[in-house]
Amino acid sequence: MMDALVASEDEPDLLQLSGGEPTIHPDIVRILDMARERPIRHLMINTNGLRIATDPEFVAELAARRKGLEIYLQFDSLKPEALVDLRGADLTKVRRKALEALEAANISTTLVCTVKKGVNDDEMAAIIDHALSFRCVRGVTFQGVQDTGRNIGFDPRKNRVLLTDIRRRVVEDSGVFGEADMIPLPCNPTGFSIGYGIRNGRTVVPVTAMIPKEQLVAEMPNTVNFERYPALKDRIFELFSLSTIEPNAAQRMGDLLCCLPQVEIPAGLSYENIFRVVVVNFMDRFNFCVANVKRSCVHFVTPAGQLIPFETYNLFYRDGGVERLRSQAASAKH
Repeated sequence: MMDALVASEDEPDLLQLSGGEPTIHPDIVRILDMARERPIRHLMINTNGLRIATDPEFVAELAARRKGLEIYLQFDSLKPEALVDLRGADLTKVRRKALEALEAANISTTLVCTVKKGVNDDEMAAIIDHALSFRCVRGVTFQGVQDTGRNIGFDPRKNRVLLTDIRRRVVEDSGVFGEADMIPLPCNPTGFSIGYGIRNGRTVVPVTAMIPKEQLVAEMPNTVNFERYPALKDRIFELFSLSTIEPNAAQRMGDLLCCLPQVEIPAGLSYENIFRVVVVNFMDRFNFCVANVKRSCVHFVTPAGQLIPFETYNLFYRDGGVERLRSQAASAKH
C-alpha cells in the first residue's frame, strides 16, 4: 500500500497510519521503519493512546523515531460523561497518561476531538487551553461527528455540529484565534478551517491574520485569492497544507514571515513554536456532496492499492458499504 501511495504521488507529504487501532499491530514499529525506507516526508499515527499510556518500551521506540513523526491522539473531552457517550468508556486516565508519556519523550502530538452537539460542543476553549499546557502538543483538530463506526443511533438533526459552529466557538471562546485568524484551507475551503500561530509556552501569537486582507477574496466566501502576490501565494499554499509538520514547519513559517514585512522572525524558531487549530468537516450519507468529494484532501490507500477519498471510503468501501446501502434501499421499498 505504501508503494501505491509513492507511485501515485512520487514523494508524499504525509502518511497517517490509522485503523482500527494501529498501535496494536504486532509489526507497527517495522511498519514505521518501512515508511522511512520510502520517500514519504512525514508520518502520523492515529491512536486512542492506550498503548502509549501503558507501554514505556513502545514509547521509547517512538521517541527513537520522533523526527518527522506525529501522534494524532484521540482527545474528545475533559468530561468523563462525554467520553462515555462518544467512546463507550471514561478514558480520562488513559488520555492523561498518554499525554504525560508523550510529553516526557517530547514526541510531537496533535489532539483530535470529535465534536457532538450537546455532548462536548462547549469544550473548544478548554481543550485548546489544555493542549497549551503540554509543550509536545503542536495543535488541536476538531471534527464534527459523522455517521460512521460505533456511532449508534446517530441523528443528524440532533447530533451534527457544523464546521461553522465549531469555528465560531474557537473564535468566541478560545482567546487564541480570532475571526481573521481562522481561514479556509486552500485545497478544500468548505471542508477545512485552519489557524496557525507562533507559540511561546502557553502564549500563542496568531500569524494567519497577518496575511494582508486583500489576499482574502471578498467576492467568493470561504475562498482565498493569491494571484496578486505570487511569492506569498506559494508560501501560504505550503504553510496551510495538512502536511506541515516537523521538520519543515518552522522553515515554512519563517518563509511566510519573510513575505510579511510587518512581522519579525523570532530567533531560534522551531517546530515547538508552532501551534495550529484545524476544524474539519467530513461527510457521510446525510451530507454527501460530489463537488466536495472532488476537493477531498484526505484519502485511504486500500489493500488493492487504490487511493479512495475519505468520505467515499466510509460510505462505499468500509464494512461492505455498497452492499449495506443497497440493502437499506431495498428495505425502504418494502
